Amino acid sequence: MASQLLSAAGNHISLPESYVRPESQRPRLRDVINDTNIPIIDLGSPDKQQIVAQVADACRSLGFFQVVNHGVTVDSMQKMMGVASEFFHLPPEEKAKYYSDDTTKKMRLSTSFNIRKESVRNWRDYLRLHCYPLEELVPGWPSNPASFKEVVSAYCREVRRLGFRLLGAISLSLELEEDYLEKMLGEQEQHMAVNYYPKCPDPELTYGLPAHTDPNVLTILLQDPNVAGLQVLKDGRWMAVRPLPNALVVNVADQLQALSNGRYRSVRHRAVVNSDKERISVASFLCPGNSVVISPPEKLVGGDGCRAMYRSYTYEQYYDKFWSRALDEHCLDFFKR
Repeated sequence: MASQLLSAAGNHISLPESYVRPESQRPRLRDVINDTNIPIIDLGSPDKQQIVAQVADACRSLGFFQVVNHGVTVDSMQKMMGVASEFFHLPPEEKAKYYSDDTTKKMRLSTSFNIRKESVRNWRDYLRLHCYPLEELVPGWPSNPASFKEVVSAYCREVRRLGFRLLGAISLSLELEEDYLEKMLGEQEQHMAVNYYPKCPDPELTYGLPAHTDPNVLTILLQDPNVAGLQVLKDGRWMAVRPLPNALVVNVADQLQALSNGRYRSVRHRAVVNSDKERISVASFLCPGNSVVISPPEKLVGGDGCRAMYRSYTYEQYYDKFWSRALDEHCLDFFKR
């Protein structure tokens, strides 16, 4: 029901009861660490060994980092944010054409996370797109705004190139062949979540998205340059990730934690909201092919009595499990040995 979209309802004077978290689950924004930031890696550096070392350290210690000089053009990022804003400000009857709660659809507009499974909703609308292969999927994308298909497909191509470059650096950081991850992950799918967080009447009582990890391999996030909202869990404390001009945020996701046999961390993160400004973000997810078996390379198991931390599974099995449960349950825990 498209009437459930926050972006269709206009400004809210008070927070509806269905969005109010129990007191023990509230964000406690005053406790968030705001005076620090996550690692910044310059991919334009001529020192490839340094880049690989920085990637290894960031993946091992925090599971999050920002990249600059990454090859995705400023023009492409600005156009992506612009067309996303245009889309969510379309008339409700126009957006209603794309609404669906069916998590198997390859293009859908929805709200919260998975309203069929949730007891408390999240202050978020989102447009979910499958983005590879583009030639098969773009025809089914929204045609309003008029530039949507052209802008989003161009951004997807640039992000995919960046994703493969990062997978190469991550492979090297694990002392594997540079193309190891790209090859073993098969014909990789690519998904996108275009997130819209409206102004919220009481940000202390709810989330844009609660603490979670991502189900894929690697996530590349385009943040709103003017509005913060992403927070990362470090040593039991929430840390705000300040937007950095023209940077992209990269995080280790569940499949990379499994493939690295726990060396690299898929870290819990969340999105908080505010009462002054709406916020938009664009998350791009690099995903294994559905039939790919997720299992760490032999080089990362067997030595010093080390064995695989997780049982082998296909990505299709994992993804089905991910959408069958509440977001705050760590899906990877279901696959532990």
